[in-house]
This record gives sequence, structure tokens and C-alpha cells, in this order.
Amino acid sequence: MLVEKERVFSPPLKVAHITTIDLSLRFLLLNQLQSLRAAGYEVMGISCAGPDVPVLEASGIRHIPVPMTRRFSPLPDLLSLWRLYRVMRRERFAIVHTHNPKPGLLGQVAAWLAGTPIIVNTVHGFYFHEGMKPFWRRFYITVEKIAARCSDVILSQNSEDMVTAVTTHICPPDKIKYLGNGIDIARFNRDCLPPETISYTRAALGIPSGAPVVGFVGRLVAEKGILELLTAVRQVIAQQPQTRLLIIGPLDGEKADALTPAVAADYGLADTCIFSGMRQDMPELYALMDVFVLPSHREGFPRSPMEASAMGVPCVVTDIRGCREAVIHGRNGYLTPLGDIDALAAAILDLLADKDKARQMGQNGRQMAEELFDEQLVFARVKAEYTRLLQARGMRSLDETAV
Repeated sequence: MLVEKERVFSPPLKVAHITTIDLSLRFLLLNQLQSLRAAGYEVMGISCAGPDVPVLEASGIRHIPVPMTRRFSPLPDLLSLWRLYRVMRRERFAIVHTHNPKPGLLGQVAAWLAGTPIIVNTVHGFYFHEGMKPFWRRFYITVEKIAARCSDVILSQNSEDMVTAVTTHICPPDKIKYLGNGIDIARFNRDCLPPETISYTRAALGIPSGAPVVGFVGRLVAEKGILELLTAVRQVIAQQPQTRLLIIGPLDGEKADALTPAVAADYGLADTCIFSGMRQDMPELYALMDVFVLPSHREGFPRSPMEASAMGVPCVVTDIRGCREAVIHGRNGYLTPLGDIDALAAAILDLLADKDKARQMGQNGRQMAEELFDEQLVFARVKAEYTRLLQARGMRSLDETAV
């Protein structure tokens, strides 16, 4: 049987990463997929079709479209499961690697049914949390338990979720390992940006010279804390009237708590808020910010405060799992209690008023990014797990093939 596996799955070994939408493959995983491809794997992405697919394929990542909804919906989900199973049977992947709750369940079950030798799941933050209604909390824990039974290893982006997985009996301690999260710290580096580029970006957005900028990056949904941020900014502009709130991120109409730029007018902030939508020039946009804010209700290990820190911008985030791994209170920013508007406004005002403190926290953030947030650390851990699992299955790893 081991000989048969080695013959069927001889290098290049086929690896599939599964997300719900192509945007996740492009903006969250593309660098990781390219790193695996450079290591000798044949890498594919599976998700719904979308506008980011051409970028993936131009980067050498083959894409296989499989429609999936982002909400749990029994009949469409069963159809997606069947389609994923057919893809697994046809492609005969050596490794299937899933991301996020929906693909984590459907992708792993399909891979298990298809007899995929190695199944890996990355937890980007458990969907359930303490503030959730008991029924839905139990529901999502049950979903994670089912998915975990199909996993060979679960890679957690934050250490708190590892404890949660064990205490809620999602998996035994030896099945879940720390992965962390990372960014391209060479790209997010203020020293690489010419001052004239930053000035041009500021003018193009209509931000007056000298006006303080509070920045937010994320999907336009209430769960990201946008409504709390708008309320806090009303307190900020009472003391710093020239302040602008720069909100960067896409609309997310599929979500029940979706917001639109029109919400700013509801808070009397139509002239204060700048909604940029989805952007590609993120380093330039971070460089405009005096303070970065993410008052989110739930996170795994958010990239945006890591990117802001790498750009030397002090951060204000909620004191929740995930955010606590990106921000150390008093070092590269502040942690504020979830839903505490006064504390959020006070933290923002403190950093706008104390330039020396903000500058020092920004410098600390860059140092933390270089030491802790380099995505190459994450890529190395993923490849090490692949090698370990391939060897445990009696299959030749790429390391052995190269010898």
C-alpha cells in the first residue's frame, strides 16, 4: 500500500488550498501559495469564481471554481460538498489544506470521503465566541468538532484558540499546532516610500495637509466595530475637529450586518469620513495614518494591525483574542475593552495629542513586525508540517526527493 501511494503521489505533489471566495486566495494566501510552488509543490486554489482568479493564474496558481455560499445553507452546502468531492476524486491531491469555517467543514469532509492522504486546516479564528447566543455557539463548536475529525493537523493562527479547541473538546492537544500569521514586511516598510508618493495619495483622497488621520482597514460590516468607531470619532472631532477617518475595505453584501458608506451620514460624519473601497496601494495608505484603529468583535490574528505596525503606525484595537497577539498594550498601541466607546475615543485622542508617544509606539511596532510578523516564518511552519505528514504516511517528501 505504501508503494502504491508513492507511485500515485510522486512529485510534484499536488496541493489544494480551499477558501470560500477568490479574494481570500489572492489577498490572504497568494504569497504562501507561491512559496509552496517555489518549494516544488504543484499548488492549486479552490473557491468560488471571481475577479481575482486571473491574478492567481497569472501568478502560476491554477484555480478550480467550486460555488460555495458564505452562510450555512443545507441544500447548497450539500451540492458544494458533492462538487468538492468530485474535484478531490479527479485531481487526487496529496494534500488538501482548508481555511475558514465553511471550507474547513465541506473541504475536509470531501477530502476525507475522497481518500486524500493528508488533510490540513488553518483556523483563522473560531467563528464562535463568548458573546454569541448559546444555541449558535454550540452549533459552531459542533461544526468544528466534525471538521476536526477529518484533519491530520489543525494549524491555529493564535495561541488562545489552541486552548479553546482543547477545552471545548474540538480536538485533542496533539492535533492542534501554532501557526501564527504574517505579512510581507519588505513591502510594508515606510522607508521604501518616497515622500512625494505619500503626498500625492493624500491629495488624491482629498485629505487636507496637516489634518490628523485615523485609519481603519477591513470589510464594511458591523462585526468589525465600525459603528463603535464612528461613535468614538464624534468624540475625537469634538477636540480635534480637523481629524479625518479613512475607512479602507470592500462592501460585504452577503453578510447580515453589512454596512455602506451612507452610514457616516447617520452619525453626522459625512464630511469627516473617507471611504476608499478596496485598494492595492496599502503601504501608501497606512503611511497617511496617525493612528490605526480596529475595534473588531472577533478576530483570528488580524493582518491589518500587523501591517500598520510594520509601517510604524500606532494601533488601537479591541482587547480580544487575536488582536492581543498583534498589539501589546503600551508597546505598539493600546487594547481597549470591547464596546467601550469612551475608552476607544480616549486612546485615539491620547495618540493624536502625544506625538512623541505615538512615534515611539510606531517604532516599537516596526521592531515587532521584523521579529514576529514576517510571513516567511509562517511559510516555513506550513512546509515543515507538510514534510512531517508526508513522511508519517510513508510518502516521499520534497526534501527527500531533492537528495
